[in-house]
Amino acid sequence: MAENSKIEWTDATWNPVRGCTKISPGCTHCYAETFAERFRGVPGHPYEQGFDLRFVPEKLAEPLRFNRSRMIFVNSMSDLFHEDVPDDYVLRVCEVMRVANWHTYQVLTKRSERLAHMLNHQLRDLAQESHIWWGVSVENRKHGLPRIEHLRSAPAAMRFLSVEPLLEDLGTVDLSGISWMIVGGESGHGARPLEADWVRSLRNQSTAAGVPFFFKQWGGVRKGKTGRSLDDRTHDERPPTSSHPIATREQRNDLIRSFGV
Repeated sequence: MAENSKIEWTDATWNPVRGCTKISPGCTHCYAETFAERFRGVPGHPYEQGFDLRFVPEKLAEPLRFNRSRMIFVNSMSDLFHEDVPDDYVLRVCEVMRVANWHTYQVLTKRSERLAHMLNHQLRDLAQESHIWWGVSVENRKHGLPRIEHLRSAPAAMRFLSVEPLLEDLGTVDLSGISWMIVGGESGHGARPLEADWVRSLRNQSTAAGVPFFFKQWGGVRKGKTGRSLDDRTHDERPPTSSHPIATREQRNDLIRSFGV
């Protein structure tokens, strides 16, 4: 778990699952795969198996070890709703989020149909917890816009969109029931271009709908040079985070033992 993430819209990352498989154009230049595959075959490294999907149950209790509240991106190096992650394991991860409610969790997936199904069934009670934010990735009209509809069909207290990498003009987007929008361009080798008018359109739609808007980056091969300013300002809006008090050290230790890790 990285307590000080470099991802602009979160504080920390938590990866009880590692690795994934590509399912849409947004996955083409996956940053997580690029990072993980550097270490394939390195004995003892967390990514010794590269980007192969695997479970890391010893990391389940990591949020309980933090002694301050954080915004936590869940599975920055995977997808919790990947088809090969068993329901029981998803439920174990979600139980940690339920009890460690002094944190705010950002759960992001491209497997939106499975997300919607579980939020309507096994996770229905958890869907109403305002400290757990459920989000979908949106890269284009064909693949991304249907994910928004799947997300909207779920009874979630807080829904968000990660429109990154934005690969084309999305046109008019129905933002009803959406609580946050993140937008960003692709970065790294082979990064596909991002047009300013695509971003402006989404910003203006967010403003009109009263949805907080966060512009992450223009991207490119050297994203540090292109920055994240849009029309001479940064856009850093976020919804309110968890207001639950942090448990005492003794309470957190008891919870860690209860998860058997």
